[in-house]
Amino acid sequence: MTAPAKSRTPSVKTVNDREATAERLLRSSLDHSYEPSIDIDWDAPLVEGKWGMPAHRSSLYGTELWEGLTEEQRQTLTIHEVCSVARIGLWFEMILMQMLLRYSYDRDPRRQHIQYALTEIADECRHSIMFAKMTERYGVPDYAPRALTHNLGRLFKTIGYGPAMFAGTLFVEEILDQLQRESMRDESVQPLSRMVNKIHVTEEARHVRYAKEELARIMPKTNRAQLAIGQYLSARIAHVVARNLIHPDVYKSVGIDPEVGRKAALANPNWQETLRWTARKLVPFLREQKIIGGPMEFLWRKAYLV
Repeated sequence: MTAPAKSRTPSVKTVNDREATAERLLRSSLDHSYEPSIDIDWDAPLVEGKWGMPAHRSSLYGTELWEGLTEEQRQTLTIHEVCSVARIGLWFEMILMQMLLRYSYDRDPRRQHIQYALTEIADECRHSIMFAKMTERYGVPDYAPRALTHNLGRLFKTIGYGPAMFAGTLFVEEILDQLQRESMRDESVQPLSRMVNKIHVTEEARHVRYAKEELARIMPKTNRAQLAIGQYLSARIAHVVARNLIHPDVYKSVGIDPEVGRKAALANPNWQETLRWTARKLVPFLREQKIIGGPMEFLWRKAYLV
C-alpha cells in the first residue's frame, strides 16, 4: 500500500511495501551516488577566512569563552568541531555496518530489501573513509570517542537489533543530516566541509527512508519486553552521541582547557538549543513509534534533545 501524498513520515498504517521501497532506493543509489575519492578535490587549498561549520552552531557560541576568542580562533575551533562531529558519525557508521551485516546474514539475499541493506553498507564504508580523509585534510587530531563510549559502541553493535537498531540509526543520521544540510548551503563555510556534507546528505536521505519504514513495520509486532529494551537502548545511544558530538580536546586548538570548554558548552543555552534543533523532526516520529516515552525519556531530556 502506498502512503498518502502528503505524508513524509511513514506511520504504522501508511508504510510502503518493503520490496517496492527497496527497489526505488536501489534505483536512486545508481542515479544519485558519489565516489568521494574522485568527486572531492582533496588537493584543493583551504580558503582563508572560512569556517568549518556555521559560527552559530559552535558549542561555545554566545559564551564568555567565545567572546574571548579572535575571529581566526573561532574559525579554527569550528574546523576542529566539524571534524569531531564527523568522527562520532564515523564511529557510529562502523557500528551500523556491523549491525546491517548481521541483519542481512540471516535473510534471503535475493530480496531487494536485503540487497539495499548491502548497498547501504557500501555507502557507509565510503562515508567513513570520506570523514577520515576530511579530518586528515584539515590537519586536526583524531577525535576518537573516549574509552567508555568506544566500548559502549562495541556492546551496542552486538546486542542492538530490531527497534533499537533502526531507531538508533535514525537518530545519528538525522542529527548529522540537520547540521550538514544547513552547513552545505552556507557560503561562509569551507568548500571542503560543504562538499562532504552534500555527499553525505544526498546518500543518507535514502538510509533515513529505509530505517523509518523498517521501524514502522516492526513496531506493531514488538512485545512489551522488546519495546522496553528498544526504548532503553535508543535512549542510551541518543544520550551518548549527543554528549560526544564535540570532543573536549577540540578546545585545546584555541588554548582552552578541555574540561573548562566542555563545562561551558554543556551549560550553553545556544548549544542546548542546537541539539534540540537537530532532533526536532525526528522526535515526533519516534514518539509515534513509542520509542520515546516511558521512564527512559529522561535521558533524551538530559541530552537536551526534547
